[in-house]
Amino acid sequence: MADTQRGDFKRVWLITGAARGIGALIAEAALADGNAVVAAGRNVAAIVERFSARFGDSPALLPVALDVTDEAQAKAAVQAAIEKFGRIDVLVNNAGFGLLGAVEESADQDVRRMYDTNVFGLLNVTRAVLPVMRAQRAGHVINISSIGGYRAAAGFGVYSSTKFAVEGITEAMHAELKPLGIHATVVEPGYFRTDFLDASSLVVAQHVIDDYDETSGAVRRRATQMNHNQPGDPNKLAAAMIALVDADTPPLRLPLGNDTLAAIAAKNAYVAQEMDAWRTLSASTDFAA
Repeated sequence: MADTQRGDFKRVWLITGAARGIGALIAEAALADGNAVVAAGRNVAAIVERFSARFGDSPALLPVALDVTDEAQAKAAVQAAIEKFGRIDVLVNNAGFGLLGAVEESADQDVRRMYDTNVFGLLNVTRAVLPVMRAQRAGHVINISSIGGYRAAAGFGVYSSTKFAVEGITEAMHAELKPLGIHATVVEPGYFRTDFLDASSLVVAQHVIDDYDETSGAVRRRATQMNHNQPGDPNKLAAAMIALVDADTPPLRLPLGNDTLAAIAAKNAYVAQEMDAWRTLSASTDFAA
Protein backbone atom coordinates (compact mmCIF):
# COMPACT_ATOMS: atom_id res chain seq x y z
CA MET A 1 0.00 0.00 0.00
CA ALA A 2 1.10 3.52 -0.75
CA ASP A 3 0.95 4.75 2.84
CA THR A 4 2.99 7.85 2.06
CA GLN A 5 0.21 9.14 -0.20
CA ARG A 6 -2.66 8.85 2.24
CA GLY A 7 -2.18 12.14 4.02
CA ASP A 8 -1.27 14.18 0.98
CA PHE A 9 -4.78 14.83 -0.30
CA LYS A 10 -7.75 16.81 0.92
CA ARG A 11 -10.12 13.90 0.26
CA VAL A 12 -10.30 10.76 -1.88
CA TRP A 13 -13.12 10.74 -4.43
CA LEU A 14 -14.42 7.77 -6.43
CA ILE A 15 -16.37 8.97 -9.47
CA THR A 16 -18.19 6.68 -11.89
CA GLY A 17 -18.69 7.59 -15.52
CA ALA A 18 -15.55 9.73 -15.31
CA ALA A 19 -14.32 9.43 -18.89
CA ARG A 20 -16.45 12.27 -20.25
CA GLY A 21 -19.26 14.70 -19.55
CA ILE A 22 -20.17 15.75 -16.06
CA GLY A 23 -18.19 12.92 -14.49
CA ALA A 24 -14.96 14.05 -16.12
CA LEU A 25 -15.57 17.68 -15.17
CA ILE A 26 -16.25 16.75 -11.54
CA ALA A 27 -13.05 14.70 -11.50
CA GLU A 28 -11.03 17.61 -12.93
CA ALA A 29 -12.50 20.02 -10.38
CA ALA A 30 -11.75 17.64 -7.52
CA LEU A 31 -8.15 17.15 -8.67
CA ALA A 32 -7.65 20.90 -9.06
CA ASP A 33 -8.98 21.33 -5.51
CA GLY A 34 -6.22 19.13 -4.07
CA ASN A 35 -8.12 15.87 -3.87
CA ALA A 36 -7.21 12.40 -5.04
CA VAL A 37 -9.59 10.93 -7.61
CA VAL A 38 -10.36 7.35 -8.53
CA ALA A 39 -11.73 7.95 -12.03
CA ALA A 40 -13.86 4.96 -12.97
CA GLY A 41 -15.28 4.05 -16.35
CA ARG A 42 -15.69 1.24 -18.82
CA ASN A 43 -12.85 2.52 -21.00
CA VAL A 44 -9.67 3.18 -18.99
CA ALA A 45 -7.81 4.35 -22.10
CA ALA A 46 -10.40 7.09 -22.59
CA ILE A 47 -9.94 8.20 -18.98
CA VAL A 48 -6.16 8.35 -19.34
CA GLU A 49 -6.46 10.29 -22.59
CA ARG A 50 -8.93 12.74 -21.05
CA PHE A 51 -6.74 13.61 -18.07
CA SER A 52 -3.20 13.16 -19.40
CA ALA A 53 -2.76 16.63 -20.90
CA ARG A 54 -3.63 18.49 -17.71
CA PHE A 55 -2.66 16.05 -14.98
CA GLY A 56 -0.17 13.71 -16.65
CA ASP A 57 0.96 10.92 -14.35
CA SER A 58 -0.28 12.68 -11.23
CA PRO A 59 -0.13 10.46 -8.13
CA ALA A 60 -3.52 11.92 -7.23
CA LEU A 61 -5.24 10.21 -10.17
CA LEU A 62 -6.11 6.53 -10.35
CA PRO A 63 -7.97 5.42 -13.49
CA VAL A 64 -9.86 2.16 -12.97
CA ALA A 65 -11.99 -0.04 -15.21
CA LEU A 66 -15.56 -0.17 -14.01
CA ASP A 67 -18.73 -1.30 -15.72
CA VAL A 68 -21.15 -0.51 -12.91
CA THR A 69 -23.41 -3.38 -13.94
CA ASP A 70 -20.63 -5.79 -12.91
CA GLU A 71 -20.62 -6.15 -9.12
CA ALA A 72 -17.21 -7.85 -9.13
CA GLN A 73 -15.70 -4.89 -11.00
CA ALA A 74 -17.23 -2.51 -8.45
CA LYS A 75 -15.56 -4.40 -5.62
CA ALA A 76 -12.26 -4.49 -7.51
CA ALA A 77 -12.38 -0.73 -8.12
CA VAL A 78 -12.92 -0.09 -4.42
CA GLN A 79 -10.07 -2.43 -3.52
CA ALA A 80 -7.76 -0.61 -5.94
CA ALA A 81 -8.73 2.70 -4.34
CA ILE A 82 -7.98 1.40 -0.86
CA GLU A 83 -4.66 -0.09 -1.91
CA LYS A 84 -3.50 3.21 -3.39
CA PHE A 85 -5.07 5.82 -1.11
CA GLY A 86 -6.18 3.95 2.00
CA ARG A 87 -9.67 5.45 2.14
CA ILE A 88 -12.65 6.71 0.15
CA ASP A 89 -14.20 9.95 1.36
CA VAL A 90 -16.59 10.81 -1.47
CA LEU A 91 -18.51 8.55 -3.85
CA VAL A 92 -20.11 10.19 -6.88
CA ASN A 93 -22.51 7.81 -8.60
CA ASN A 94 -22.62 9.55 -11.94
CA ALA A 95 -22.70 6.73 -14.53
CA GLY A 96 -25.98 6.52 -16.40
CA PHE A 97 -27.84 7.28 -19.61
CA GLY A 98 -31.25 8.44 -20.76
CA LEU A 99 -34.16 7.08 -22.79
CA LEU A 100 -36.38 9.42 -24.79
CA GLY A 101 -39.80 8.14 -25.74
CA ALA A 102 -43.31 7.69 -24.43
CA VAL A 103 -43.68 4.90 -21.89
CA GLU A 104 -45.50 2.73 -24.44
CA GLU A 105 -42.83 3.45 -27.07
CA SER A 106 -39.97 2.32 -24.79
CA ALA A 107 -38.62 -1.10 -25.75
CA ASP A 108 -38.17 -3.66 -22.98
CA GLN A 109 -34.50 -4.23 -23.76
CA ASP A 110 -33.75 -0.49 -23.55
CA VAL A 111 -35.66 -0.13 -20.29
CA ARG A 112 -33.91 -3.08 -18.66
CA ARG A 113 -30.47 -1.93 -19.82
CA MET A 114 -31.11 1.54 -18.40
CA TYR A 115 -32.26 0.14 -15.05
CA ASP A 116 -29.18 -2.09 -14.96
CA THR A 117 -26.96 1.00 -15.19
CA ASN A 118 -28.92 3.81 -13.55
CA VAL A 119 -30.32 1.86 -10.59
CA PHE A 120 -28.75 -1.57 -10.12
CA GLY A 121 -25.32 -0.30 -11.15
CA LEU A 122 -25.56 2.53 -8.63
CA LEU A 123 -26.45 -0.02 -5.98
CA ASN A 124 -23.51 -2.25 -6.94
CA VAL A 125 -21.02 0.57 -6.46
CA THR A 126 -22.68 1.91 -3.32
CA ARG A 127 -22.68 -1.51 -1.64
CA ALA A 128 -19.00 -1.88 -2.50
CA VAL A 129 -18.06 1.51 -1.02
CA LEU A 130 -20.21 1.68 2.11
CA PRO A 131 -18.23 -0.88 4.16
CA VAL A 132 -15.20 1.40 3.75
CA MET A 133 -17.13 4.50 4.82
CA ARG A 134 -18.74 2.68 7.75
CA ALA A 135 -15.33 1.58 8.99
CA GLN A 136 -14.14 5.19 8.72
CA ARG A 137 -17.35 6.51 10.32
CA ALA A 138 -17.10 9.23 7.68
CA GLY A 139 -17.87 9.80 4.02
CA HIS A 140 -20.29 11.35 1.55
CA VAL A 141 -22.36 9.48 -1.04
CA ILE A 142 -23.51 11.72 -3.88
CA ASN A 143 -26.03 10.26 -6.30
CA ILE A 144 -26.57 12.16 -9.53
CA SER A 145 -30.28 12.31 -10.30
CA SER A 146 -31.97 14.82 -12.60
CA ILE A 147 -34.70 17.39 -12.89
CA GLY A 148 -36.62 14.30 -14.00
CA GLY A 149 -35.97 12.63 -10.66
CA TYR A 150 -38.29 15.07 -8.94
CA ARG A 151 -40.77 15.75 -11.73
CA ALA A 152 -41.49 13.28 -14.53
CA ALA A 153 -42.48 14.60 -17.95
CA ALA A 154 -43.83 13.23 -21.20
CA GLY A 155 -41.09 11.63 -23.27
CA PHE A 156 -38.84 10.89 -20.32
CA GLY A 157 -41.15 8.76 -18.21
CA VAL A 158 -39.08 5.60 -17.95
CA TYR A 159 -35.83 7.54 -17.54
CA SER A 160 -37.49 9.57 -14.80
CA SER A 161 -38.57 6.36 -13.10
CA THR A 162 -34.92 5.34 -12.73
CA LYS A 163 -34.12 8.69 -11.19
CA PHE A 164 -37.18 8.48 -8.93
CA ALA A 165 -35.61 5.24 -7.70
CA VAL A 166 -32.31 7.02 -7.09
CA GLU A 167 -34.16 9.71 -5.11
CA GLY A 168 -35.85 7.10 -2.92
CA ILE A 169 -32.65 5.16 -2.35
CA THR A 170 -30.80 8.33 -1.36
CA GLU A 171 -33.54 9.53 0.95
CA ALA A 172 -33.45 6.23 2.84
CA MET A 173 -29.64 6.19 2.91
CA HIS A 174 -29.66 9.72 4.30
CA ALA A 175 -31.54 8.40 7.34
CA GLU A 176 -29.59 5.15 7.60
CA LEU A 177 -26.12 6.65 7.30
CA LYS A 178 -26.47 9.86 9.30
CA PRO A 179 -25.93 8.14 12.69
CA LEU A 180 -22.72 6.64 11.26
CA GLY A 181 -21.25 10.01 10.32
CA ILE A 182 -21.86 9.52 6.60
CA HIS A 183 -23.74 12.02 4.41
CA ALA A 184 -25.97 11.15 1.47
CA THR A 185 -27.05 13.73 -1.11
CA VAL A 186 -29.04 13.42 -4.32
CA VAL A 187 -28.07 16.05 -6.90
CA GLU A 188 -30.76 17.15 -9.35
CA PRO A 189 -29.25 18.91 -12.38
CA GLY A 190 -31.47 20.58 -14.92
CA TYR A 191 -30.43 20.84 -18.54
CA PHE A 192 -26.67 21.39 -18.69
CA ARG A 193 -24.64 21.90 -21.84
CA THR A 194 -23.11 18.43 -22.04
CA ASP A 195 -23.45 15.52 -24.45
CA PHE A 196 -26.44 14.08 -22.55
CA LEU A 197 -28.76 14.66 -25.51
CA ASP A 198 -26.28 13.05 -27.93
CA ALA A 199 -26.58 9.44 -29.05
CA SER A 200 -23.65 8.59 -26.75
CA SER A 201 -25.78 9.29 -23.68
CA LEU A 202 -29.39 9.17 -24.84
CA VAL A 203 -31.29 6.30 -26.41
CA VAL A 204 -34.22 7.45 -28.54
CA ALA A 205 -37.12 5.02 -28.78
CA GLN A 206 -37.32 3.57 -32.28
CA HIS A 207 -40.99 2.63 -32.04
CA VAL A 208 -42.87 5.86 -32.72
CA ILE A 209 -46.63 6.00 -32.07
CA ASP A 210 -48.45 8.85 -33.79
CA ASP A 211 -50.91 9.31 -30.91
CA TYR A 212 -48.03 10.63 -28.78
CA ASP A 213 -46.83 13.19 -31.34
CA GLU A 214 -48.11 16.17 -29.33
CA THR A 215 -46.50 14.94 -26.10
CA SER A 216 -43.41 12.73 -26.32
CA GLY A 217 -43.02 13.60 -30.00
CA ALA A 218 -42.86 17.30 -29.17
CA VAL A 219 -40.26 16.58 -26.47
CA ARG A 220 -38.20 14.60 -28.99
CA ARG A 221 -38.16 17.59 -31.32
CA ARG A 222 -37.30 20.04 -28.53
CA ALA A 223 -34.44 17.83 -27.39
CA THR A 224 -32.90 18.05 -30.86
CA GLN A 225 -33.18 21.84 -30.82
CA MET A 226 -31.84 22.12 -27.25
CA ASN A 227 -28.82 19.85 -27.74
CA HIS A 228 -25.66 21.84 -26.88
CA ASN A 229 -27.84 24.90 -26.23
CA GLN A 230 -28.85 23.97 -22.70
CA PRO A 231 -28.86 26.80 -20.12
CA GLY A 232 -26.67 25.13 -17.49
CA ASP A 233 -22.89 25.59 -17.36
CA PRO A 234 -21.31 22.17 -16.62
CA ASN A 235 -18.12 23.73 -15.24
CA LYS A 236 -20.21 25.55 -12.64
CA LEU A 237 -21.92 22.27 -11.82
CA ALA A 238 -18.52 20.71 -11.16
CA ALA A 239 -17.55 23.62 -8.93
CA ALA A 240 -20.83 23.20 -7.05
CA MET A 241 -19.83 19.62 -6.22
CA ILE A 242 -16.73 20.92 -4.43
CA ALA A 243 -18.85 23.37 -2.44
CA LEU A 244 -21.29 20.58 -1.59
CA VAL A 245 -18.58 18.29 -0.22
CA ASP A 246 -16.98 21.15 1.71
CA ALA A 247 -20.27 22.02 3.45
CA ASP A 248 -20.49 21.24 7.16
CA THR A 249 -24.11 20.13 6.80
CA PRO A 250 -24.75 18.91 3.24
CA PRO A 251 -28.39 18.79 2.10
CA LEU A 252 -30.36 15.68 1.28
CA ARG A 253 -31.29 17.23 -2.08
CA LEU A 254 -29.34 19.73 -4.15
CA PRO A 255 -31.21 21.09 -7.21
CA LEU A 256 -28.88 22.69 -9.77
CA GLY A 257 -30.08 25.20 -12.33
CA ASN A 258 -32.91 27.70 -12.44
CA ASP A 259 -34.91 25.28 -14.60
CA THR A 260 -34.81 22.68 -11.84
CA LEU A 261 -35.75 25.24 -9.19
CA ALA A 262 -38.74 26.31 -11.29
CA ALA A 263 -39.80 22.71 -11.97
CA ILE A 264 -39.67 21.80 -8.28
CA ALA A 265 -41.69 24.88 -7.30
CA ALA A 266 -44.30 24.12 -9.98
CA LYS A 267 -44.65 20.48 -8.90
CA ASN A 268 -44.89 21.38 -5.23
CA ALA A 269 -47.64 23.88 -6.02
CA TYR A 270 -49.51 21.34 -8.15
CA VAL A 271 -49.28 18.64 -5.47
CA ALA A 272 -50.52 21.07 -2.80
CA GLN A 273 -53.44 22.20 -4.98
CA GLU A 274 -54.48 18.66 -5.88
CA MET A 275 -54.16 17.46 -2.28
CA ASP A 276 -56.41 20.27 -1.09
CA ALA A 277 -58.96 19.51 -3.81
CA TRP A 278 -59.16 15.83 -2.80
CA ARG A 279 -58.55 16.21 0.94
CA THR A 280 -62.05 15.11 2.00
CA LEU A 281 -61.85 11.82 0.12
CA SER A 282 -58.25 11.26 1.19
CA ALA A 283 -59.12 11.78 4.85
CA SER A 284 -62.23 9.57 4.69
CA THR A 285 -60.38 6.26 4.60
CA ASP A 286 -59.28 6.01 8.26
CA PHE A 287 -61.18 3.93 10.82
CA ALA A 288 -63.78 6.04 12.58
CA ALA A 289 -62.52 7.40 15.90
